[in-house]
Amino acid sequence: MPGYVLAIDQGTTSTRAIVFDDGFRVVGLGQQEFRQQFPQSGWVEHDPEDIWRTVMETVRTALANAGLSAGDIAALGITNQRETTVVWDRETGKAIHNAIVWQDRRSAEFCRRLEADGAGAMVAEKTGLLIDPYFSGTKLAWLLASVEGARAKAETGRLAFGTIDTFLLWRLTGGRVHATDASNAARTMMFDIATNEWDADLLRLLDIPAALLPEVRDCDAAFGTTEPSLFGAAIPILGMAGDQHAATLGQACFEPGMLKSTYGTGCFAVLNTGSDRVASKNRLLTTIAYRLAGKTTYALEGSIFVAGAAVQWLRDSLGLVSRAEETGPLADAADEAQAVYMVPAFTGLGAPWWDADARGAIYGLTRRTGPKEFARAALEAVCFQTADLLGAMKRDWPAATDTVLRVDGGMVASDWTMQRLADLLDAPVDRPVVLETTALGAAWIAGQKAGVWPDMAGFAAAWRLQRRFTPDMDEATREQKLAGWADAVRRTRG
Repeated sequence: MPGYVLAIDQGTTSTRAIVFDDGFRVVGLGQQEFRQQFPQSGWVEHDPEDIWRTVMETVRTALANAGLSAGDIAALGITNQRETTVVWDRETGKAIHNAIVWQDRRSAEFCRRLEADGAGAMVAEKTGLLIDPYFSGTKLAWLLASVEGARAKAETGRLAFGTIDTFLLWRLTGGRVHATDASNAARTMMFDIATNEWDADLLRLLDIPAALLPEVRDCDAAFGTTEPSLFGAAIPILGMAGDQHAATLGQACFEPGMLKSTYGTGCFAVLNTGSDRVASKNRLLTTIAYRLAGKTTYALEGSIFVAGAAVQWLRDSLGLVSRAEETGPLADAADEAQAVYMVPAFTGLGAPWWDADARGAIYGLTRRTGPKEFARAALEAVCFQTADLLGAMKRDWPAATDTVLRVDGGMVASDWTMQRLADLLDAPVDRPVVLETTALGAAWIAGQKAGVWPDMAGFAAAWRLQRRFTPDMDEATREQKLAGWADAVRRTRG
């Protein structure tokens, strides 16, 4: 059978569909942005129908660009923005409310009450997570409490809950399959990552009816087939993983101690800890990296809410650049004498701070500050936040001391940003030949399950380095910059 594999990469600001051949090369691509909705300060929503429409259109575009039909595709893998929460009616297939996006902070007060009631220890022990609006559970609780009639319908089994992967799977299979994978389930705050099951204590804590929940399967499971009418033939759906988990696989970070960081709308660093479920003492997340053929691999993760979104803010809200690619050259030309720091807490601060109430701030402005300095501050903010994460990882798991960072995502195309990242981390940064690692990871899960792509060892051997960035900043300058960043975060948090 031909080794063509299709990946749906449903992200926060855009949807992509990519066809890979058996040499892991991109042979067809479709991409569309969709509308972001901000109904109140700190609230972020998507229209699920926008997401569904862009999935359909990008898949058809990718197939057409590849010169292939659905019948040529051996398998489909799905990867998705995690934690974003949808509830829909099983009979009509329609969502009862807009999707509540992972960045959304509307459940912050509920989270504070849970923490004040002493629930934090149980949540951390069972899920590896902190109580925070970031995760799906409190978003789901808000929907049940706020949408008229939702709770009554949920209790009778009329409604279905899912993260975006589950919603897409339902639609792709014509409503036949209501399922998710272990990596996405692990991000809901309702799933015990030791037992690999939905947890009754957590459901009681959040007042969530179990009838809402999808079946949890391995990442490399048989998830059904697409409705033939959608693309012209049924395609087997054989892989599913949240975006950061898929990127970990796409970067071939299969061994304990391997580390990747993805720079998209947000930034997410994932450190493979193997079978060791490390309990963080530095406010990182313990999560399921992936579950393949019934075997669970764990990871430490640091989550940054705003990375590329800061560049989008410069472009779309301030109009300082017309294209994201302009920020690197601007940053390179910035006045080094100006110590301008941006703390991009537009929707709060993620790891290791977990401050839902923090909001963005810029420090060090002078009359000479202009677009160049704003661009440098936005790009450096991503690097500073990554340094915070790696510092916490090393304290939690000393084996990570000499780790090389593998990077992917849209921002890594900027040589300036990657060099500054290596400088501030004082560690090598490896950029692979294939930058579409999130989609590639989803494709690999499905392709190896279908038997048309190599196993883990074969895939790891095929990973190729495009460029290694090595530190080139003196220690005094690095320490000065990191100290300035730490001061800016302290001021932002009040």
